[in-house]
Amino acid sequence: MRSRSYSVVVLLMLVVIMAALSGCAGAAKKDTEINVLCTPQEEWCQGMKQEFEAKYGITVNYVRMSSGESLARIRAEKDNPQFDIWWGGPIDSFVAAKQEGLLEAYNSPNYKNLLDEKKYKDADNTWAGIYVGTLGFCTNTDWLAKNPGVKAPESWDDLLKPEFKGQIMVAHPSTSGTSYTAMATVLQIRGEAPGWEYLKQYAGQMAQFTKSGAAPAKFVGQGEAAVGIVFSHDIVNEIDNNKLPLVLTFPKEGTGYEIGGMGILKGGKHMQAAKQWFDWALTAEAQALGPKYKAYQAPTVKGVALSHPELLQVNLIDYNFDWAGKNKKVFVDKFTNEIAGADQLK
Repeated sequence: MRSRSYSVVVLLMLVVIMAALSGCAGAAKKDTEINVLCTPQEEWCQGMKQEFEAKYGITVNYVRMSSGESLARIRAEKDNPQFDIWWGGPIDSFVAAKQEGLLEAYNSPNYKNLLDEKKYKDADNTWAGIYVGTLGFCTNTDWLAKNPGVKAPESWDDLLKPEFKGQIMVAHPSTSGTSYTAMATVLQIRGEAPGWEYLKQYAGQMAQFTKSGAAPAKFVGQGEAAVGIVFSHDIVNEIDNNKLPLVLTFPKEGTGYEIGGMGILKGGKHMQAAKQWFDWALTAEAQALGPKYKAYQAPTVKGVALSHPELLQVNLIDYNFDWAGKNKKVFVDKFTNEIAGADQLK
């Protein structure tokens, strides 16, 4: 009887030891780092890195690139991905990436937090929206003071006025999601044929194209041009935090907007950590961090107050993200090859 009891005790001890060993093995498989391709401004990327590391104890390695550059790099590395998750940038690029089979579908339990799942999530779960931003114009107020009678532009037509010849800055659509949003907005408002004709004149008004979508606000604020075409939250950042002499206006006939997206990259080496980042980015806690790092985009999840509600109280067009994403490569190539090359970007 004692022998049988002893055997049972030994068996139970073995079960406990095996369970402990199994738990250790499971723990050993947990990711200790994550590689993030980050598209928003550097300060926000750095802030998200610090916050994620503090919360999860996972080392974040990130590279900050513009939206167009990010998509080009993901394409180039598709057979050996160097990143696990792509965070930020207009979803036009994510639609294009999905179309090319570059994103991994993931059914996050936090989709329920979204304000509008149909609008802010891909039907096949390859991307989700993490912020919203509206496109606007910034004009240097010192330049306006030196040019009496000239008003800050309030329509897309105003950008073609002779007084703005050589005085406008926008990023190039081959490198910038901001610029592609502007281009796709014009094509949706005017229709493709008249839209391309407008874009030829629009390109002729430029002082220079930039690589980064947010850069024109800084350059215009420093007096290098009169007008910039930029997402409004980037303009607010330059006005509020850098005290640049800028005024923000919106085109009265309608402006485009971005849904900033994120997606897990197919073939990433740290899939578990990528899913943790994805889930975390769809929480009120994570999305409320934006203003802390001078990012004023509107949230896509419930429970976060708008830092600048006026940026959404404008005339928004019914922007067709799916159409813009599926046509992105064709439209960017057309602009680059037929209207303005991308060989000397500022």
